[in-house]
Amino acid sequence: MRKGTINRKTYETEIDVSINLDGTGVSRIYTGISFFEHMLQLFTKHANFDLDIVAHGDIHVDGHHTVEDAGICLGRAIKEALGGKQGIKRYGSAIIPMDEALALVAVDLSGRGFLAFDVPMPAQRVGDFETELVEEFLRAMAINGEFTLHVRLMAGKNTHHIIESVFKALGHSLREAAAASGVSGIPSTKGVL
Repeated sequence: MRKGTINRKTYETEIDVSINLDGTGVSRIYTGISFFEHMLQLFTKHANFDLDIVAHGDIHVDGHHTVEDAGICLGRAIKEALGGKQGIKRYGSAIIPMDEALALVAVDLSGRGFLAFDVPMPAQRVGDFETELVEEFLRAMAINGEFTLHVRLMAGKNTHHIIESVFKALGHSLREAAAASGVSGIPSTKGVL
C-alpha cells in the first residue's frame, strides 16, 4: 500500500495527516472549518484515497494558517506515499461539473511544485470558509507535494458549486496521475521525477 504520514506542529497549527493512495474513499477529517472539511471529504471520495486529517489551528484569528498548513501536510503526505513514482501514469486531468459550475484540473507528478490558478470567486465566504483560501491550500499542496497543478474555472456563478467542482476534479485528476500505468520504471526521459 502506498501510504504517507505527516505530523507538523508550529506556533499556529498542529496537523496530522495520513493518506493511502490505494484506498476506498474513506475520510476522517477535522479542521474546525466545516466547509473545508466537506471539500476534503469530497476530494477523498473522488480520488478514492483514504485520508485522515486532524488539524488544530488558530481559527479564532481566521482559517488561513489551518488551511494553508493542511495543504502543506497533505502535499508532503502525497509525496511520501508516491515514493519513487515507479510505474505511475504521472499525468491526470478532469473536467467536472457541479450544476452550472465547470472546473478543469490537470496535474503532473513532475517533482516540481507549481500552481496555475484561474478561478474567480463571486463570494468572499461560503459558510465559515474564506474563499480566497482555496488558492492558498492548492498552492501549499502542489509546492510541498512537488507536482504541477493547473486549475481553471470554465463556467460558474455559485461559489459553493465552483469550489466543489474544483475539489472533485482535483480528486479525479490525482487519482488518474497516481494510478499504475502498466509500464515499469519512471515515466520520464530523465529517469527521475
